[in-house]
Amino acid sequence: MGIKIVALGAGQDVGRSCLIVSIGGKNIMLDCGMHMGYSDERRFPDFQYIGSGNLTHSIDAVFISHFHLDHCGALPYFSEVCGYDGPIIMTHPTKAVAPILLEDFRRVMEAKPGDSAAFTEKMIADCMKKVRGVGLNEVVRVDEDIECKAYYAGHVLGAAMFYIRVGGESLLYTGDFNMSGDQHLGCASCEELNVDVLITESTYGTTVRDSRRQREREFLGSIHEAIERGGKVLLPVFALGRAQELCLLLEQYWDRMGLTTPIYFSGGLTSRATEYYRSFLTWTNEKVQGSAESRNMFDFNHIKPFDRNLMDVPTSMVVFATPGMLHAGLSLELFKLYAPDPKNLVIVPGYCVAGTVGHKIMTGRAKTLEIDGRTVDVKCQVKYMSFSAHADAKGIVRLIEIVKPKSVMLVHGERSRMAFLKKKIETEFEITCFDPPNGVAGMQIY
Repeated sequence: MGIKIVALGAGQDVGRSCLIVSIGGKNIMLDCGMHMGYSDERRFPDFQYIGSGNLTHSIDAVFISHFHLDHCGALPYFSEVCGYDGPIIMTHPTKAVAPILLEDFRRVMEAKPGDSAAFTEKMIADCMKKVRGVGLNEVVRVDEDIECKAYYAGHVLGAAMFYIRVGGESLLYTGDFNMSGDQHLGCASCEELNVDVLITESTYGTTVRDSRRQREREFLGSIHEAIERGGKVLLPVFALGRAQELCLLLEQYWDRMGLTTPIYFSGGLTSRATEYYRSFLTWTNEKVQGSAESRNMFDFNHIKPFDRNLMDVPTSMVVFATPGMLHAGLSLELFKLYAPDPKNLVIVPGYCVAGTVGHKIMTGRAKTLEIDGRTVDVKCQVKYMSFSAHADAKGIVRLIEIVKPKSVMLVHGERSRMAFLKKKIETEFEITCFDPPNGVAGMQIY
């Protein structure tokens, strides 16, 4: 029968992950994300490709790999506006966290003049009522034909790689994954599956990252230097994931060095994060699980909630603020305040999509920026230090070695990086590798 895959998002691009897969006579959707670099119709996948009317007749199941908005941000729109009423599958942690991030995004967008989130608070709640949570390594029958199993992906709490089988045809969809553990999560884990196609992210498809320990030293040293010279430090992050890793680093460093400079986290998300990590402790690494009996590692002594009264305080501080790409919200507000002062430091700790302020500054060459109709002088120090929880080229190749797929499809990456990785995979493994752009119909896998 053959497997056909069409990328409605993340085809030769990062953002708006959404794939339509025809497999064994069924049509499934893999992720349903938004593009953080756009505020027009390009924000969401082009659902018109699927058809018109009740889309439940066109899609048999939706699988959400994790709670980041570029993977789940369009889901309330798809279910409540487009009318999809079929099965939606995600892990239990993703089901718990996704509505919180969706509501945070909705509030930020509603507060921006001339913008909106395209869905309401009620739509988010109604959408999540349709979700079926699944456990790690649990074999689940979605209907009489579709079987799935969630494998540990690392990346963020609850992230899963989904193995999906329909009849005699099968695939593994990685979503975002990380083959290296970090301060709070383990590395991705899978087994030999011999799937017909492995659909893998390729965000860092040409990169082999340096030592994490070396990066941690540089990160901590840069922050220490900035506060020693009387500056403020802005760390734009997403609410859960990388933020907790960096919080753990700073908490331990402040203890070792006896520092008293205040560290703040925006939006009350620290307490929320602690709650989620307590609830889903088995999704963390052995170090976090081992410490849980004596002290929860996320009960921070040095990191306090940020109050807006601190916006204009002249003294040094370190602030974690959302969102991570500086496209809206408190992180963008603080950037506009901090950017003109050369004593200040902004560290961009992860990938930023084109079109966001984060992407524009991460090269360190932007001297002025037009933001919301106003010119902002960028005189502060800007550093890009990748604490990205994505697999690098080495990690992607390692996963292929483990899974032993018959073919590979690359998504969630820039075109040039995909082309390099595609050639490498075809040469090393002697299998077909696809890297289609968005909207190319009928990727025939075999």
